[in-house]
Amino acid sequence: MEVELRHLRAFVTVVARRTFTAASRELLITQPALSRTVQQLEEAVGTRLLDRTPHGVELTETGGELFERLSGVLRDLDAALAAAGGHAGLRVGFQWALPDPWTSDLLGAFETATGARVTLLRRDDIVAALHSGDVDAALVRGDVHASGITGTLLFEEDRLAAVPAGSPLTAGDELNWSELSAHPLVVNTVSGATSPGDWPPGKQPARVVECGSYDEWLAIIAAGRGIGSTTTSAAQAHTHARVTYLPLRDAPQVALHLLWPTRRTSDPLLRRFRELAHSLA
Repeated sequence: MEVELRHLRAFVTVVARRTFTAASRELLITQPALSRTVQQLEEAVGTRLLDRTPHGVELTETGGELFERLSGVLRDLDAALAAAGGHAGLRVGFQWALPDPWTSDLLGAFETATGARVTLLRRDDIVAALHSGDVDAALVRGDVHASGITGTLLFEEDRLAAVPAGSPLTAGDELNWSELSAHPLVVNTVSGATSPGDWPPGKQPARVVECGSYDEWLAIIAAGRGIGSTTTSAAQAHTHARVTYLPLRDAPQVALHLLWPTRRTSDPLLRRFRELAHSLA
């Protein structure tokens, strides 16, 4: 069987999305059809590329090697087609609420300066999205250390405390950072900017309530199961009738970084986006 572009895109999308269900939604085909397409590719190369697991898919050794090569090939192909059609653009990933109006000003300045379009894509696993080529760059809070990823600090944001409405803590106008550790701390372990390690040893929160997204984090605090900390821009973007935000004294700031694949450091569009991001920071 001759390998076609659809086989390669199907395989790369399944790996990037981690499940056939998510990949089929993105590719707008049924799961059975997607499975057949990946199986056809495996038959063509003569070996298994993916293993199904209860949690999704895992790459075989051969599958991992093929995915690494194909990601760059397909990304370059898409870029070439976009440039040929006059639709060059930049895909910028993010995990949760971006600071505004800074983000809007940056996107507007970039599109005016380059004529290229920016697409914002929400992704929980930013490192995976950068490695797979799903996004070209990413705006991320906190520190990220990963092989093949380069980053630069743009600026730092102040924090606010998030407490259940009606809590005795809302009686004051503000809280001290050290006060938060005396209460159950709600932590978004996937993309949050707060962790017990933000407090010195011996002064860390005795109880931590973990969750996996910003929406879950907000709902848990609203239910009165703990308190948390977030950035001022996120608090402005995500309000909740049962959550009160209070200023925090002596709280460490949250860094906003721009990340990109090291292999694409010389990309002219990425370079211009970095320059504008710094100039507006």
